[in-house]
Amino acid sequence: MKRVVAIGELLIDFVPGERGCALREVTHFERVAGGAPANVAAAVSRLGGRGVMVSQVGDDAFGEHIIDVLKTNGVDTTYVFKTKKANTGLAFVSLDATGNREFSFFRNPSADLFLSPKQITEDMLADAGILHFCSVDLVDWPVRKAHERLIELARQKGVIVSFDPNVRLPLWDSPAACQKTIREFLPMADVIKLSDDELEFVTGCADEAEAAEKLLSGPCRMLILTKGGAGSSVYTRGAMAHIPAISVEHIVDTTGAGDSFAGSFLFQLVQKSCTLEKLDELTEAELQEMIRFSSRYAALTIGKKGAVMADMQEMKQVYG
Repeated sequence: MKRVVAIGELLIDFVPGERGCALREVTHFERVAGGAPANVAAAVSRLGGRGVMVSQVGDDAFGEHIIDVLKTNGVDTTYVFKTKKANTGLAFVSLDATGNREFSFFRNPSADLFLSPKQITEDMLADAGILHFCSVDLVDWPVRKAHERLIELARQKGVIVSFDPNVRLPLWDSPAACQKTIREFLPMADVIKLSDDELEFVTGCADEAEAAEKLLSGPCRMLILTKGGAGSSVYTRGAMAHIPAISVEHIVDTTGAGDSFAGSFLFQLVQKSCTLEKLDELTEAELQEMIRFSSRYAALTIGKKGAVMADMQEMKQVYG
């Protein structure tokens, strides 16, 4: 099975001990290793794939903890560097009564922002099937150029490039700056994953079919769309599929739900030995099977506190 390489932020999520209150009212937090690309790599590895992380942490205890957690989850941390230029980033989270989140980030700057294109090497993509990235580290720091370099190498090697914008507006100078950057990177991606509340912001289209047509008329070959209680859909140039939402009795925390969906979907793509050309050949039945698997996987994640990824054994125990 080919490797799934993820590049981007690594940080510590401080998850609240209480829910149903604003962030300013939370009195107790629990430390959880986080970062959307890391969650994706962890999901791939937990399911039995080969997840690789490219990033940078501070030379501090939080950075050490993140590396330890990634290794425990089976993620290759060979390319997780350490720096003394800044500390590991932190994010404090609050949860409302339904498990939805409010963030406060402490990363001005953080260690990941200093990852430079000089640190990017071709061997990072050895035996890689997919390169995955998000938008949090596309801000105007060296790490943006590091992304551009690794994406360039991936495209030269025919590696599938996956982009989940994972919009976090508090990290940007303005919504316009975030939108502009995301739209600059969209043409670099073969697979794009969006949530329904990001669709219009990212594509300019409120209608999902119109947005899919717009994206698929360019370099993009697959759009994955998660819609919370409305289920999920996937579009390619040759087919589309939709399934309703998986019923979850008790939502504990939606942190990592989208990442678990993306990671489990990318795992299935490498499991099927998908190439760029094969993305166009996936049938409606195959796509429906894949989004059903990823919806079930994400449902397991939101039943736990923090972005805790399930393994294949847990999937089989719950869903058979």
